[in-house]
Amino acid sequence: MKLEVSPQPHSLLHGDLWSGNILSNTCGTPYLVDTAVYYGNRESDIAMTTLFGGFPPEFYSAYNQEYPLNTDYVKREKIYQLYHIFNHYNLFGIAYYNRLIHILKHITK
Repeated sequence: MKLEVSPQPHSLLHGDLWSGNILSNTCGTPYLVDTAVYYGNRESDIAMTTLFGGFPPEFYSAYNQEYPLNTDYVKREKIYQLYHIFNHYNLFGIAYYNRLIHILKHITK
């Protein structure tokens, strides 16, 4: 599989953007927690959102209306997820092994 870099400017990323890191108060105001902030390609944060269950379809629809992802983003999504799976495998062990192997097989097709 040949992957090309997405030519986009770097963005300030959350770094650990999954549904467990979004909270809201009693008025429904959302808050982002447990950040691992760095600058990188915005596709990295979006890939993280789909790694552990994802967000509601309305999230992705609104995101793409505001700042559409490149059509070839899906080719890079697993690459961005690989970092997080390696990290989870390192921190939490064998429970992430099968997921790691699955992603490696996917990107080496």
